[in-house]
Amino acid sequence: GGLAVGVHTTQFEIRDCGLLQPVLELAAAEASSTSTVLVAGVCGPTPQALREATLARGLGYHAGLLSLSALRDATIDQLIDHVRAVSQVIPVFGFYLQPAVGGRALPHEFWRRVCEVDNLCGIKVAPFHRYQTLDVVRAVAASGRANENALYTGNDDNIVADLLTPFTFGGTTVRFAGGLLGQWAVGTKSAVQLLRRIHEGANPSLLLALGAQLTDLNSA
Repeated sequence: GGLAVGVHTTQFEIRDCGLLQPVLELAAAEASSTSTVLVAGVCGPTPQALREATLARGLGYHAGLLSLSALRDATIDQLIDHVRAVSQVIPVFGFYLQPAVGGRALPHEFWRRVCEVDNLCGIKVAPFHRYQTLDVVRAVAASGRANENALYTGNDDNIVADLLTPFTFGGTTVRFAGGLLGQWAVGTKSAVQLLRRIHEGANPSLLLALGAQLTDLNSA
């Protein structure tokens, strides 16, 4: 039900060649007659991120997926200030990007505080790391706002297992609502069908087998 633009297969690098605005405009125009939820990538230090968030909001995007790659040396307090500033412009998706491709390790404390940001609407969890994934899920469960913040898996190596698993902490059960993956832009119809099968409760053993095949496909 949604489309994320300027975050993965449309690439962070479109900002370096003047294509961010045209690409966001094109996608928004294509989706204008539908009920598609539009998420725009928002990158860079705070001034740049605020400009990109303002652009996305002006084009009708519903949320900004906020990359923290440009703030690799920032303290947790500085990161939270950054998230809050952008959230005042557009609803924010948190984004746990794996360190191997420019992200940074973000502790449970950070995610617990992110969950307190009023205009947070979701989190893309993509550290490719089971323990770091649990840091985020645990934070959402503890926040008391699990019904307000949708979790999306970006763990290309664990997509189906993430989507199948009920995570319970302190009596609160949290599930991933869907996937937000560049991989899924290559076989979109099959991805939608797979997600529907998971939501409808298809045979878990079969789904896990498909999950292993999907991971193998992604490695290719």
